[in-house]
Amino acid sequence: MNGPLWGARARDWAEVQEGQFAAAFHAVLAHAKVGPGTRHLDAGCGAGMAATLSASLGATVAGLDASEALLEIARERTPGRDFRQGDLEALPWDTDSFDLVTGFNSFQYAGDAGQAVREAGRVTRPGGTIVIMTWGEPAGMEAAGHVAALKPLLPPPPGACGPFALSEEAALRGFAEAGGLTPVEVIDVDTPWHYPDLETALRGLASSGVAAKAADHSGEDALVAAMTEFLTPFRKPDGSIGFSARARYLVATV
Repeated sequence: MNGPLWGARARDWAEVQEGQFAAAFHAVLAHAKVGPGTRHLDAGCGAGMAATLSASLGATVAGLDASEALLEIARERTPGRDFRQGDLEALPWDTDSFDLVTGFNSFQYAGDAGQAVREAGRVTRPGGTIVIMTWGEPAGMEAAGHVAALKPLLPPPPGACGPFALSEEAALRGFAEAGGLTPVEVIDVDTPWHYPDLETALRGLASSGVAAKAADHSGEDALVAAMTEFLTPFRKPDGSIGFSARARYLVATV
């Protein structure tokens, strides 16, 4: 259901914004000890950066996303892998197909988030690992201002099912348990965002599905104005832009 929104600026997402989460991708893959022989599904794989990193470690990777535009890029990055378009609530793989299933900011945006988690559990082998990543708690995170700037531009109710819905540890654990998983631990990782200039930063921040929805509802000019106002305090003398961000991920078993 979110495919057209997330695919509207697929190249900008792949070239600018997806990499802002690279620290989290690396942390999760290292924690899961991904290596040769690991069967890894990235559920909500976007343009495939995490899957590409996993493949470089020797894993047999697969990916699913709602956006065909993003999947085209994933296939370019990692040819010959099993990337499919579809919904998280009905994964097109057999039961017990994977050792590891990851969801980087994906499960919580499914039409039926609980069913999406249950499906992740179904395709994971007994004793396998599921990782659910979301945003860290907003307090003290500069990137949270970007989310706040988008809220007035979104259709009512603004901020519904927002990115911080699972940021509290209790909420994240409860979400996993409701989907039939057994939470093991919750880990935070810093994922600072950096851009060489304002133009690139605007490309990145405008490339998400949430930003696309804001532009559709309030207009491109309003989106650019809001993002520029947010970014201006973080501009450095050389014109580059940087601010703090943080991810939180839960490790669970089936």
